[in-house]
Amino acid sequence: MSGTVNRWTAALRRGWQDGTLWPWCLAALAAACGYAVATVFHPGYLSADSNTQLWQALGDEPVNDWHPPVMALAWRLLIRITGDFSAMAALQAAVLWGTLWVLARLVWKKTGSRALSLAVLAVGFAPHIMNLTGVVWKDVHLAYALLAVFAIALTVRDLPRDRTRTRWALLVLGTLFLVYAALVRKNGIPAAIPVFALLILAAWPAPGRRRWLAATGVFAAAVIAGSAGVSAVTAPLTTRVYAVIPVDDLAHVLTPAQMRTAAEQAGASADLRDRLVTTATTCQKWHITSDAYLQCFPHDRPFDVTYLDRHADVVVRMWMRQMPRHWKGYAEYRGRVFTKLLFQSNQVFWNGTHVNAGARLHPEVRKEPLNDTLRFALQNYVTGFARDLPMLFQGWFWLAVSLVLVLRRRWPGPYARELRLIGASSLLYILAYLPTAPESNYRYVYWPALSGTVALTLVATAFAARRRAATSGTSGTTDEPDTRPAVLPAAVPSPVRAARPETAASIPNSSGHPPYS
Repeated sequence: MSGTVNRWTAALRRGWQDGTLWPWCLAALAAACGYAVATVFHPGYLSADSNTQLWQALGDEPVNDWHPPVMALAWRLLIRITGDFSAMAALQAAVLWGTLWVLARLVWKKTGSRALSLAVLAVGFAPHIMNLTGVVWKDVHLAYALLAVFAIALTVRDLPRDRTRTRWALLVLGTLFLVYAALVRKNGIPAAIPVFALLILAAWPAPGRRRWLAATGVFAAAVIAGSAGVSAVTAPLTTRVYAVIPVDDLAHVLTPAQMRTAAEQAGASADLRDRLVTTATTCQKWHITSDAYLQCFPHDRPFDVTYLDRHADVVVRMWMRQMPRHWKGYAEYRGRVFTKLLFQSNQVFWNGTHVNAGARLHPEVRKEPLNDTLRFALQNYVTGFARDLPMLFQGWFWLAVSLVLVLRRRWPGPYARELRLIGASSLLYILAYLPTAPESNYRYVYWPALSGTVALTLVATAFAARRRAATSGTSGTTDEPDTRPAVLPAAVPSPVRAARPETAASIPNSSGHPPYS
């Protein structure tokens, strides 16, 4: 027995010294951190949106497409498997910390630095990231799904050529995450496009035109099939929620008199005409600058999610006729809402459970109240940073970060191209809100904040590793063959990359009810 213990002790000591044990230590630490975060948020912080979707997931209300049916379906499956609605918030924490573990492991393999790999895990505790980790929101699902694809792509990029099955399994998993991201947030497709390119380039460093076309076709087919499958299972009520954007524009650009004339010219019913006039009057009287459909539009009780579906054609027709005539007012209004989103984002911390006026909190939620001690501790942590470092919670900062990531041609470390693509994803996502932002809300920039934080962390680890190598007087790299998949077009040479041994001291350069949306 003593000899066995000694052998185990010696093996553990060797594993610690040569680094083979450290990835498992990172995994254990990530699991512990994820469990702690899930405990803080248990059973999950609900917004008005997620409260509505919980009713749908439990089958107590019909599913509608105002909010993503795919999220209601995923929640329903989780509840059937676990018997507890809190599984969704726990799953969010698991996905985030699992992804951070993958990224931390990659940094460890590139740098051989325990401190730098721990810095990647620390991203999960950043106040502007942790504040929404346990809030069941589609914005959070989009962010974590895209980050998971990013980690999968970096893993595929470094796989040896002979790991064909593993590569294809990871590509399928990455595609599933991408499809979910595209379905869970209506404006998530612009953000998903660069991440899709990142995944393809990780598998094939220089794909030809045919491969690009084939991959794009597969992705588009997967999104269409996924959407059709979700619709077939959930049979959601049609809401045509996109019409809230024209209502917002019309109410803030036209005067009440102009609104009445525009409605009559577009053939609106008397009921819709009067409601639109009331909307414009209310918003302008009380200086409500956005979110007109929910804040100013007179609704029936209970809230009718299908009202817009019956009148969307007229509203869109009004918008198409009036906005070109009032283009200056439209540009000014959209500029006003967008700048408010960039510089005055609210909702930096979601304080538990909330329902809209006239809605009811689900009885299952009332059975599991939040831990007020942990909730207020988290709130103090987040709001303290929001006071001292407000830029972390503001869109302009993450817009600037994404621009820098995109415009700089080379970054230290092996992920220069990947950093540019992740920056492009954030940039497109923020800019997509220029004509569509319904209000100013931090959750609308959560994906740029998460991706920007991860990107800055990877850049910082690369700089630190390079400085460490310079201090030691070694390059920290050796030559090794490229382990990425072969490039099919013979005319395009495979990129030559320096080796990255697991204990390398540096990272070499490379090329490259009312619901709301």
